[in-house]
Amino acid sequence: MGKTYIDTVKYLVYANVEIDGLVEKPDVVGAVFGQTEGLLGDELDLRELQKNGRIGRIEVDLQPRGGRSVGKIKLPSSLDMVETCILAAALETVDRVGPCEAKIAIEKVEDTRNAKRKVLVERAKSLLKSLLTNEIPESKEISEMVRQEVKIAEIEEYGPEKLPCGPGIEKADSIIIVEGRADVLNLLKNDINNVIAVGGANVTGAIAKLAREKEVTVFLDGDRGGDIILNELARVADIDFVARAPPGKEVEELSRKELIKCLRAKVPFEQGSQNGERDERRERARRERFEERQRERRREEAEAQPASFQEPALQEVPLPPKEEQPQPQKPSEIPPALLSSLDELENTLRARFYNSELALLKEMPVRDMIKSLDEPNEVHAIVFDGIITQRLADLAEAKHVSMLVAVKLGNVFRKPANVLIYTKT
Repeated sequence: MGKTYIDTVKYLVYANVEIDGLVEKPDVVGAVFGQTEGLLGDELDLRELQKNGRIGRIEVDLQPRGGRSVGKIKLPSSLDMVETCILAAALETVDRVGPCEAKIAIEKVEDTRNAKRKVLVERAKSLLKSLLTNEIPESKEISEMVRQEVKIAEIEEYGPEKLPCGPGIEKADSIIIVEGRADVLNLLKNDINNVIAVGGANVTGAIAKLAREKEVTVFLDGDRGGDIILNELARVADIDFVARAPPGKEVEELSRKELIKCLRAKVPFEQGSQNGERDERRERARRERFEERQRERRREEAEAQPASFQEPALQEVPLPPKEEQPQPQKPSEIPPALLSSLDELENTLRARFYNSELALLKEMPVRDMIKSLDEPNEVHAIVFDGIITQRLADLAEAKHVSMLVAVKLGNVFRKPANVLIYTKT
């Protein structure tokens, strides 16, 4: 038998074999050589081709299965494509192995040079990269290289935990908290310097100290890991805003345009904390289920009383007249003045309170809106650059606010009957 010379192999023929009996591997090889002999002439005779090194050793892998033999045949070839396919077709003519009937079916003919091509391409890429590194780059590349090196050199460490951060993080009025060092480097590369990494899910005291002193924006990856870090930060730090990378993306992967777009789309933490809203919705749903069970129980008790049962007559005692409290009426449409105010507030993250004469009572940041609404005042309408949540809608109803005008409607599953809600989207 000739050997398989790997360096000369161009194609590999893969075939599946099924034999109605238990046979050995040499039986299969012998059947292949014997039943194809003279079939294709001297030039394509398997024995001659193997002697001349044009085909390699025929490999057979057999497994017994329920009194039968099944397996695979592999035939290496250095012939051209046409001749190799002819040999492959010849294998399928083998119909017996010893005394047993057999069936051979070609699975595929593989071009082994594809693997060599991949190695070639990878090596060429490596050589090209080495060439670009060692040769003198163009002036534009020099500028970019210098800019990136300067930004990397600017990265500093903060606190005893040596958290990666931008230069002068302590002097900045506001900071951006990201997840890791790679995120810090990406923001520095794009000229955003007031950034610090939290360094894992365990929030350190250094981060908590910075958050107490400065306006904080948490900039998170668009995955579930971001939610875990946000929950840990919220437990020990005072968060003002939340920004997120697009779903499935990380902060370190974003381009300059994407970074700026995400930071501009930040929302106040109170509105951006989805977990808090989910807890609130679950608690409200639980209360509603309990009240429904109570109503059902009272209905059943009423139906269970006999028809002849009558409540004893109670003597009616006249009550003093009670002064009727006027109920606030839900307005039918939003005044144009409030719509104009919403346009003015867009992208400012601020809110305005108006009285029933549509005179401006107060203007404040959106994050202070809930606290201001708790103060005693006659608020008729609220206009703000943010998202209307269920909590805000319920509080507006309790405070007899007639109109809520905002940019977007959040997860509000119960709209108050006496509050007119308007949003741009």
